[in-house]
Amino acid sequence: MIRKATIEDIRLIHALLKYYGERGELLARPLSQLYDQVRDFIVYETPGQEGIQGCCALQFCWEDLAEIRSLAVSQDHLGQTIGTKLLEASFREAKEFKIKKVFTLTYKPNFFKRFGFIEIDKAELPIKIWSDCIHCIKFPDCDETAMLKLLA
Repeated sequence: MIRKATIEDIRLIHALLKYYGERGELLARPLSQLYDQVRDFIVYETPGQEGIQGCCALQFCWEDLAEIRSLAVSQDHLGQTIGTKLLEASFREAKEFKIKKVFTLTYKPNFFKRFGFIEIDKAELPIKIWSDCIHCIKFPDCDETAMLKLLA
């Protein structure tokens, strides 16, 4: 089941992102930032199981542009299409807000290519996007792949 994240989910989201951050597979987020952005997140939880099995954030950047962030699935639940379901739910939400384009910065471009994302030059993204990057430990040497998807 996919639902909007709550304050009670933030420590679980943080732990999930930290796990993949330590593996170098995504950029972890500070706990304080996750509390600030709780409204951006959706989570996947299996009825009858404790905790969440995945998360994803949709952050609005501009009138027609949003970013897919922090898409992660617990190690024990990989291969169960949870990531796909979270991504598709994010697309639906973006369309509800009349967003025309979504982008992501990722270390897993092949996953996003399966959903119609194409690789783009980071310079094609608006300057506003880079305000978060200043606080990144990898700034200014970003090694993520920028990808964009046009929504129908």
